[in-house]
Amino acid sequence: MVGGRDPADHGGTGDPRDTGAPHGTGAPHGTGDCHDTVHPRDTADPRGTGTPRGTGDRRDTADPRDRGTADCHGAVDYRAAFAAAPLALAVVDREGLVVGANDALADLLGVDAADLTGRIAADLVDLASDARTWHAYREVLRGRQARLRCARRLKHPDGHSLWTQITVSPLPGGSERCGAGTVLLAAADISARRDLQARLRHLQMHDPVTRLPNRALFFERLASALEAGAYDDTSTGRVGLCYLDLDGFKAVNDTLGHRVGDRLLAAVADRLTALADEAGYGRASVPLVARLGGDEFALLVEDSTGTDQLTELAETALRALQEPFDLSGQRLSVSASIGVVERRAAGTTTTGLMQAADTTLYWAKTDGKARWTLFDPERNAHRMTRQALASSLRPAVERGEFVLDYQPLVGLEGGGVSGVEALVRWQHPQFGLLTPNRFIGLAEEDGSIVQLGRWVLRTACRQARRWQLDHPGREPLFVSVNVAVRQVWDSDLVADVADILAETGLAPELLQLELTESAVMGSAGRPLQALQALSDMGVRIAIDDFGTGYSNLAYLSRLPVSVLKLDGSFVRGFQYEQGAYEEATGHINPADEVIVEALVQLAHRLGLTVTAECVETSGQAERLRKIGCDTGQGWLYSRPVAADRISVLLGSCEA
Repeated sequence: MVGGRDPADHGGTGDPRDTGAPHGTGAPHGTGDCHDTVHPRDTADPRGTGTPRGTGDRRDTADPRDRGTADCHGAVDYRAAFAAAPLALAVVDREGLVVGANDALADLLGVDAADLTGRIAADLVDLASDARTWHAYREVLRGRQARLRCARRLKHPDGHSLWTQITVSPLPGGSERCGAGTVLLAAADISARRDLQARLRHLQMHDPVTRLPNRALFFERLASALEAGAYDDTSTGRVGLCYLDLDGFKAVNDTLGHRVGDRLLAAVADRLTALADEAGYGRASVPLVARLGGDEFALLVEDSTGTDQLTELAETALRALQEPFDLSGQRLSVSASIGVVERRAAGTTTTGLMQAADTTLYWAKTDGKARWTLFDPERNAHRMTRQALASSLRPAVERGEFVLDYQPLVGLEGGGVSGVEALVRWQHPQFGLLTPNRFIGLAEEDGSIVQLGRWVLRTACRQARRWQLDHPGREPLFVSVNVAVRQVWDSDLVADVADILAETGLAPELLQLELTESAVMGSAGRPLQALQALSDMGVRIAIDDFGTGYSNLAYLSRLPVSVLKLDGSFVRGFQYEQGAYEEATGHINPADEVIVEALVQLAHRLGLTVTAECVETSGQAERLRKIGCDTGQGWLYSRPVAADRISVLLGSCEA
């Protein structure tokens, strides 16, 4: 038997080279000679006694030459195990050439096992296709790296592709045939696992209702597009996005049910996909259509050519969705609002692009729906400023950033100053001095108008009382303060006014509260009760901007109002004489004067006084006086000024 024991050799001579096997009859070529596998324990006693070590041990009673022969059998067994292993294996020398390969590798690659010997291993399993893997592979061959593991897609000779996991690791020691630096290459077919992973990823990255890419896949593609567009010289370096939301989709779900709603979403997805395919025809890429959630969709355009391409895509989408949908006999019509953003990829972040798209979609909704709106940097800057102001309103009151200016109210008959209107200004640390139209609406939205209004009321009353004390020789000025309707609803305005009047010592008849016509007309319940209580207290109530709102004259007679303030739009018609107005405007003199005269007469019949706003010329003032208007306010007399300027004005009048 090959590698067996020679029965004629009973020696134990102590010569380690004498293994009992005839020369040339050891293990097959390539496994190493048998003496390479002999363990030092199997040699003779170094003391020269001729007795193997461990003589008294049952395990060592066999002839040492039998132990060496068994090791040769082990080498043969390892060789057989390598050849019969179900895992595809190859032994590769330090030069990268295949020394030996088993049948499993041959079957995997679709070649004959004998043809693999001497082939370049890296070519067989595609290790040289990318620089990083190739470098790691060379490092393993040189003994500088412990292991390489990678996945490779290989082409089988019969035409199909397969995914394999390649592992390259050093073999300990080596052999006379292979030498040091030999490595073992193992290849496992992972095609089934990759297919399963691909199916699971598709389920994870796609919407089950529309079968479109979902939010996760959309953001993955968007991030990739921004990165590629920023560094790829072969592309336009731009990216575009149409962010679409269906108008009134909630009503479909609420009235027809979610099942119909899902069918509608799927039908919308089909139309968007079709128009995206058509839009991408002849271009480098087709727009990606994704469902981001609910009734929101996105069309991502990589390598966009400018805003014209995106607006054309948005317009096409609107037309496509305007056609009625036939869903199992139910005919539905929907519209959509679309926010359009297009910009350079360099310097653009995923968050920034989506914020711009979301803002633009909101603009499309607020502008009337069923339209697309293009991102406007100036409009967005205004929105950002508005947001910054809204977030700092409440702290600004506490920090004392607000100031009051006062504009005189002048009697048209005698020309004397009878009162002032308090106008709040915000001395913003970043944006400078802001007029009320920049922040009052924000204050009403977030409720800070209550806190701000209380401060304005207290400051104005305190200042009016100071003027009264500083100028005892003249008729005291009344102060007019604007009040928002939310102050009436969200606070106890009557109690606030009473407390402030008591605190400052100002008489109630020297305080006038102005509310806009739209806030006063139609007031009922608590607002009307508050106005009545204030009037009973002696506080004057004025309707500001009269003539621009409801103008419910029948209701006016039932309100506790003492003053009407005519909106400046009526007064501007008094700026020209008739011939001059026709020459300046090109049409007949409007009926503003007739309307104002009728309003003045009506107010006087109801026991009300009338103040005209925006009086800018002496001619306007004279004509307003002739038709019976009581008080004028405008730049003819003074712009809004600080309190000390009013003090100077009062002092000059006394002199």
